Amino acid sequence: TNMELARLLRKLDRCLLPFVSLLYFLSFLDRCNVGESVAGMLTDLDLVGFRYNTAASVFFIPYSLAEVPSNIALKLFRPSRWIPAIMMVWGLVMTLMCLVNTYQGLIVARSFLGLAEAGLFPGVTYYISLWYPRAERSMRIAIFFSAATVAGAFGGVLAYFIEKMEGIGGLHGWQWIFCLEGIATMIVAFAASFFMYDYPDTASFLSEAERRYVIDLLREDSNNLATHYEFQFVLQAIADYKTYVHIGIHIGLLIPFHAIVLFTPTIINELGFSAARAQLLSVPPFVAGCLFTIPVGIYSDKHRLRGPYVIGGAAV
Repeated sequence: TNMELARLLRKLDRCLLPFVSLLYFLSFLDRCNVGESVAGMLTDLDLVGFRYNTAASVFFIPYSLAEVPSNIALKLFRPSRWIPAIMMVWGLVMTLMCLVNTYQGLIVARSFLGLAEAGLFPGVTYYISLWYPRAERSMRIAIFFSAATVAGAFGGVLAYFIEKMEGIGGLHGWQWIFCLEGIATMIVAFAASFFMYDYPDTASFLSEAERRYVIDLLREDSNNLATHYEFQFVLQAIADYKTYVHIGIHIGLLIPFHAIVLFTPTIINELGFSAARAQLLSVPPFVAGCLFTIPVGIYSDKHRLRGPYVIGGAAV
């Protein structure tokens, strides 16, 4: 019945969403903290001209190249092994970024950070599709994605306080931001390897009947499409024109989004506010983003419409 389905979905939400949202929160915090720590870093690493822009952007080159191979790996290994493993790696890279003392070092570190982080977003999006039918996914992905906006808000507040550690242990404030956020990531990655569930058919938190119900629901929803991995499926996806339409939409959304994330503290700073206040003033736009992401996801699922919501948000 509908009521039983709603109860089961809530149970899935309780057991899956908080954790994957936390993972994405950390991913985003680690990816965008170069924006928050920009104040001290520009002078300490002599980031003149376009050096900061290059260091911010270089992350996305290995990131975009590694996303598809990472999802193939996710299908070959189990989610509860692959996702914590890449997370451990990027947490380590992030922690050791506190030792960077040249522009070149920053470029190399950001490249490896991009390589390690690549698998999380496509991985979790795929992971959600293993548990929820299509009409229920948008809201879940919205909740998980809103973790990025929370990270944007929280990152500003966190940077404001960590900057005060300037000079402790011979490290600058911005180096402490990298170090502490990296250590937090590694701790969560370690926990994730114990707390992540792989697939509905092996989930210990579901009863036998619930497991069967979820599996039947998904099979019915996907019209018996294959769930195993074959290379020809990759080629089919590459040959499908819809893939490229989506790429176009995604590029249109991500350019302004990352520009805002990586450059807001600089823009606010150049409007005449102090660097510390710029970190705090970068918080409100992300709070607004978070408050709007979730209702859009809910109504998009309710009406089973995606286009108008994407176009409406982009227009605003």
